Amino acid sequence: MADWQSIDYGARMHDAMRGLIADLLRRVAAEGLPGEHHFFISFDTRHPGVEIADWLRDRYPEDMTIVLQHWFDGLEVEDDRFSVTLNFGDSPETLVVPLRALRTFVDPSVEFGLRFEEQDADRDDEMDDMDEEAPFADLSDEPEEEPRPRHEAEVVSLDKFRK
Repeated sequence: MADWQSIDYGARMHDAMRGLIADLLRRVAAEGLPGEHHFFISFDTRHPGVEIADWLRDRYPEDMTIVLQHWFDGLEVEDDRFSVTLNFGDSPETLVVPLRALRTFVDPSVEFGLRFEEQDADRDDEMDDMDEEAPFADLSDEPEEEPRPRHEAEVVSLDKFRK
């Protein structure tokens, strides 16, 4: 009999999508990009295992989007990460990106994209750390917080990157 409580379909789906990206990148490493295909890959620069130059981390403290299109070198893909050398203003830099750091993967040439939602694992860990005898604080005497103002999202069209 199984000793697990439930199936986390969301996490399993994200793992499958990361596997798809790894397979695509392995093929690109072996054969190059076919036709007009190119990839926009964004990732969390704070994620453990991300290796980028200090000046890139200073410039992109939270997330970074890279483009695999005309020039890239040394693309290597492992089960849990990929590395690639890209040219930043005539300065080649090697980046190491764990697949779990990915936020989005887009191939605008065929209007294909994947978005990785933030997992609830961090929140679950916080709940596990709470005292089991008093899992909820009594907030009845606390003043209500003002709701945070909502900001309009900036929409960026990928059409300007197309030929």
